[in-house]
Amino acid sequence: MGMAAFRKLASCVLLMVAPGSLMAADSGSAMLYADGAAWLNGSNVPKSSAIFSGDLVQTRSDSAANIHAPGSSVTILGDSLVEFQGSSLKVEHGGVSVSTSKELATTVGGVRVVPASDTWTEFNVTDVDGTVRIAANKGDLKITDASGTATLQQGQQTTRDEQTDQTTQTDQSNQAGNKKNNKKQAAGAAPAAGGGLLNSPIAVGVGGAAILGVTVWVLLQSSNPVSPAQP
Repeated sequence: MGMAAFRKLASCVLLMVAPGSLMAADSGSAMLYADGAAWLNGSNVPKSSAIFSGDLVQTRSDSAANIHAPGSSVTILGDSLVEFQGSSLKVEHGGVSVSTSKELATTVGGVRVVPASDTWTEFNVTDVDGTVRIAANKGDLKITDASGTATLQQGQQTTRDEQTDQTTQTDQSNQAGNKKNNKKQAAGAAPAAGGGLLNSPIAVGVGGAAILGVTVWVLLQSSNPVSPAQP
């Protein structure tokens, strides 16, 4: 049985056994409902499907998708790519709107957003051109990145850089190392460009003496020409 056929069978069984909001006893599975064009691991989702940890959900710009799991409801916004990880979400790009009482976490790059408590919490996380926008609609949030952990209170919004400070520091260190190597190479190349062996005073003197010696020898030979009449 192919994977697509297995998913369809699992979806039918889960829908018959229990409602979508209660069907998954373990946090590694849930139900996905498409509102417009959506894809699950590259395959089109007709209307609904079972979803498991590690699955990728993609939406078109004019569509959305909903994930229903015990204690949590997630809306994947248009033009998004999100990995469902059971107890958390990983946003590759786009955004999600999360309502949860299970402290369902959301990560974008080096930024992690999680409810501050297990009470009902609603929040939005979007990634636009490397900037992570976070809004705490109901309940407080804890935001963790390279600079540490901070609390975002209900009703507040904030932004974070998707790229971590550690990555930035590594890039800066690499650039500094490259500049240092370039300086070393430039310093090493200067003596070779400034003058070689032939330009040294000793070499000039030896060359001049050799030229003078050859000239004298030629003149001496010219003063006593060889002639058939005078061997």
